[in-house]
Amino acid sequence: FYPVTQYKDELTVEIDSDSKARNAVTLTQDGNTIDCEPEKNLVVKAYNLLCQDFDLPAMRMNLVKRIPMQAGMGGGSSDAAFALKAINELACLGLSEARLEDYALKLGADVPFFIKCQPCFATGVGEKMSAINLDLSDYTMKFVKHPEIAVSTADAFRGIAVKQPAQSCREIVENVDIKDWKDCLVNDFEETVFAKYPQLAEIKQQMYDDGAIYAAMTGSGSVIFGIFKKSNE
Repeated sequence: FYPVTQYKDELTVEIDSDSKARNAVTLTQDGNTIDCEPEKNLVVKAYNLLCQDFDLPAMRMNLVKRIPMQAGMGGGSSDAAFALKAINELACLGLSEARLEDYALKLGADVPFFIKCQPCFATGVGEKMSAINLDLSDYTMKFVKHPEIAVSTADAFRGIAVKQPAQSCREIVENVDIKDWKDCLVNDFEETVFAKYPQLAEIKQQMYDDGAIYAAMTGSGSVIFGIFKKSNE
């Protein structure tokens, strides 16, 4: 997992001083269309999760979505994690980072990553994280999402043929020069996802044609990212 900062949703959380209710939250949404009702949004679920253990003041949330849906970029998961952190601060709950990660895991496998937001190697279902030595500050990332393609995470996992890699991705990113990642750092989801959506393979090739040092699909998809030297911008 690597935190990317040039693309962000915007989440505003505030105590609803006009309401005398407790354990009540309202959510307004803007930006990209979100394909779920507000009460099913992860930021609301984060509030309701903490309500199970704490008496919370009424709060208002406004979420502006910019990270595309089903992009493999952790948009919803990052929103949930930052909702937890905001509620913890506003309600003065005093939850430690470790406790926040425990709550985050109940919302999704990759939500705990966004509590720390540091490069890490994740195992288990994504909750067992250890720091890695990875600094991409000398590079820029570009992302392309095909407007008509959304990859189902469940379908992507069903297509995986489990196998032991020749070299772990942690060893590669920490010990192999980034210019050689193309030959050894593989996203196993690409084999079956690209077969179903060849347009994604074409986008990946275009990244290389445009000068990318490394390109791949984000997690289970469906965004293709490319890593470029900043001088290529």
